[in-house]
Amino acid sequence: MNKITSPAQPHRPLRTIVSLTLACLIMITGFVVAQTPPSLDSVLDRIDRPRGTPSPDGRPSSGRERRTGNRDARTTTNGALPDGATVSDTRYPGVANLDPALLKALQKAVRDADDGTTLVINSGWRSADYQDQLLREAVATYGSATEAARWVATADTSPHVSGDAVDIGPPDVASWLATHGAARGLCRIYRNEPWHFELRASAKKQGCPAPYADPTQDPRMRG
Repeated sequence: MNKITSPAQPHRPLRTIVSLTLACLIMITGFVVAQTPPSLDSVLDRIDRPRGTPSPDGRPSSGRERRTGNRDARTTTNGALPDGATVSDTRYPGVANLDPALLKALQKAVRDADDGTTLVINSGWRSADYQDQLLREAVATYGSATEAARWVATADTSPHVSGDAVDIGPPDVASWLATHGAARGLCRIYRNEPWHFELRASAKKQGCPAPYADPTQDPRMRG
C-alpha cells in the first residue's frame, strides 16, 4: 500500500523573514505618510474663517468658529457677535463698546431708512486678544503676514479695537449704506472690504473721502 504524503511546507525561517520584511515595509510607509506635510489646500479647508474676515476671493466668511492654540478669544465678552446682531443689541460688548457717535449714527440710519432696512453688525468692537486671534488666523489663511495685512490689522492699529469701525451685512444693506451713509457721516474706508464702515463727520457736508485700496494703504495701519 502506497504511503500518502502531505504537500511540502515552506521552510519556517523563510516564512519568518517574509513576515518581518512585510512588517517593516508597512512601518516605513506609515512613517512616510505621517511625515508628509499637508498641502496648502488641505490647511485652508481646516480653517473656519471668523466672521468679518474674508475668504481669499474677498467674500465675507460664514462666521464659524475655530480654536487657535489653547484658548479661543472669540467670545461675546471679547467682542464676538451672534448671527443677526443689530445696532440695537447693546447687551453685547461688540455693540455697546462702539464709539457713541458711531453707534448713534448707525441707529439714526436705521430710523431714517423707513423701509424696514436692518443693519446687521457682523463685527464691531473687538478686544485686543480677539483681534490678535483674527490676525493669526488670517496669516494661516493667506499664507503670509504681508497678505494677511490686506484684511486684518494688528491690535495696536485696528479701528475695531478702538470701537471706531463696524462690519455691516448683508451685502445689499452694506451697499445701501454706502449710497446713503455719507449724509450721516458713515463711510466705506477700504475698496476690498465693502462691509467696513467708519464715522467721518466731515462727510455730511463734503461727502466720503475716496476709499483706500486696502488697509495696507491706510497711514493709520503703519503704526
